[in-house]
Amino acid sequence: MSDAVKHECGIALLRLKKPLEFYKQKYGSAFYGVQKMYLLMEKQHNRGQDGAGFASIKFDVAPGERYISRIRSNDAQPIQDVFAQINQRISNDLAAHPDKADDVAWQKATIPYIGELFLGHVRYGTFGKNSIESVHPFLRQNNWMHRNLIVAGNFNMTNVKELFASLVELGQHPKEMADTVTVMEKIGHFLDDEVTDLYLECKNEGLSKREASPVIAERLNIQRILKRASKGWDGGYAMAGLFGHGDAFVLRDPAGIRPAFFYEDDEVVVVASERPVIQTVFNVAFESVQELQPGHALIIKKNGTVTSESIIPAVEKRACSFERIYFSRGSDAAIYQERKALGKLILPDVLESIQNDTDNTVFSYIPNTAETSFFGMVEAANDFLNQRKNQYILDHQKTLTKEKLEEILAVKIRTEKIAIKDAKLRTFITEDSSRDDLVAHVYDVTYGVIQPSDNLVIIDDSIVRGTTLKNSILRMMDRLNPKKIVVVSSAPQIRYPDCYGIDMAKLEGLVAFQAAIALLKERGQYDLVDTVYQQCKAQEGKPDAEMINHVKSIYSLFSDKEISKKIVELLKPEGIHAEVDIIFQSVDNLHKACPAHVGDWYFTGDYPTPGGNRVVNKAFMNFYEGKDARAY
Repeated sequence: MSDAVKHECGIALLRLKKPLEFYKQKYGSAFYGVQKMYLLMEKQHNRGQDGAGFASIKFDVAPGERYISRIRSNDAQPIQDVFAQINQRISNDLAAHPDKADDVAWQKATIPYIGELFLGHVRYGTFGKNSIESVHPFLRQNNWMHRNLIVAGNFNMTNVKELFASLVELGQHPKEMADTVTVMEKIGHFLDDEVTDLYLECKNEGLSKREASPVIAERLNIQRILKRASKGWDGGYAMAGLFGHGDAFVLRDPAGIRPAFFYEDDEVVVVASERPVIQTVFNVAFESVQELQPGHALIIKKNGTVTSESIIPAVEKRACSFERIYFSRGSDAAIYQERKALGKLILPDVLESIQNDTDNTVFSYIPNTAETSFFGMVEAANDFLNQRKNQYILDHQKTLTKEKLEEILAVKIRTEKIAIKDAKLRTFITEDSSRDDLVAHVYDVTYGVIQPSDNLVIIDDSIVRGTTLKNSILRMMDRLNPKKIVVVSSAPQIRYPDCYGIDMAKLEGLVAFQAAIALLKERGQYDLVDTVYQQCKAQEGKPDAEMINHVKSIYSLFSDKEISKKIVELLKPEGIHAEVDIIFQSVDNLHKACPAHVGDWYFTGDYPTPGGNRVVNKAFMNFYEGKDARAY
């Protein structure tokens, strides 16, 4: 995405099913779990670079021995920082005790971070919360082993205020109104309830407090805890948790908005946010990695049993389509084909814009994540060119000379690497005029490949705010002196805020919304804005289930092409010589390309949970009232 958008998070959970001595003997190290966790997190660094955290639990330690370790970092390279600290500690301990290099029992008892159960997290900090206190995993501590709770997740809740209020009603005093803290305390409350009930059960059976502790751990009903805790949750989530005694879970939201995949064999159970991460790190086939079903929790008991249990009744699956367009790595077999399909399906609109003149058109892409869609677009362009060649040959077969045939076959679709991002460039000056000049040089361009008679077609993943397009990319492309610049978005127009994990919380920041408002003003229909505001205001305070997305009315008067044309006017900088066109994917084509991931609320306004309608209406009221505030 040329627009910088904060989004998503990545989770990694690993449970070793064998004693540590097994991994020492088979793989040469008792640190096998730590090494695999580094790979699981590093292979998901695309999902978050503002912070990283790691937690581990040792099984069956003696009282007084440390069994939970946690480390977090918001360093510039947080994953490397976390594991550099872990490796330094391991190296120091082994250097101080060289005779213990092969003593796995000593290593487990003495060195932190070595254990049987691990949880890792990478994150983007949403709305400025990048402090170390905001980095997952979160830890809820207790002297009772099974009451310790570690939580990390890829999620946003739309109703944090209501969840916070429910904790207060339960008699708690949460330290802050953050969704991670709120969710953890909710789970923790029902964990405490469950432990109390089990203790009374053990007491009635004549067990002492010490005898009851392992029995409670064995009988702990994770499914019941999660069912009770998750009542009233509204959002998208893939949430992982560890209990101090060794149980673990990963819970997915009932609409399957956020992704989660798992793999199990006789040595490990592993969960990650992306399928190819597990395939690569554990060298397993695509078919071996399963998707955690919506509304289900993968529950891993300390005794090694693994089950997928229904926690919340599943609803219509609305898996996030942005995962396929941009967020997830394109190395996933299905995502790779879907991104190519996005490029292929948009070519007819590109051909219309360039009047089918592929001979005088150069195709390229920006940024690197759009490369796969670019391949699809070029494949479709080659198919078009071949059809044109075939038709010419059929039409002139009686008069065709060898020289003319060679000339026809020599025509190729022209592709070039036009833009290269300068990752080291930083906008360190805050004065607007100077800063804009720096932004305009974030990308370098390739000179000498574009002729004044050429169209330049450049594909992007999506266009959110359009600021980078206006301040940098279009100016940069114009320096190459093309006849026409065609910017292609492999995603549809982003019209509505997201509230399930992507940091797009304000309507006025979306260029499609700006275009619709501009059209209303231009055509003397701005009174619709007042009407929509009154409709949103009238719903304020109603239950989420009764709310309607009234912001849809803002777009109802215009076609997609009308809004696209206005976006061009808004984003084309002064002084640009080339003609400019901006083409967006259609929602219908998005669904054709990504049929199993139909979560499209940012394009259509069809939110997968009731809380989404409340959020979009609140975002509109904030816009109308001039409030620079988030809607959730």
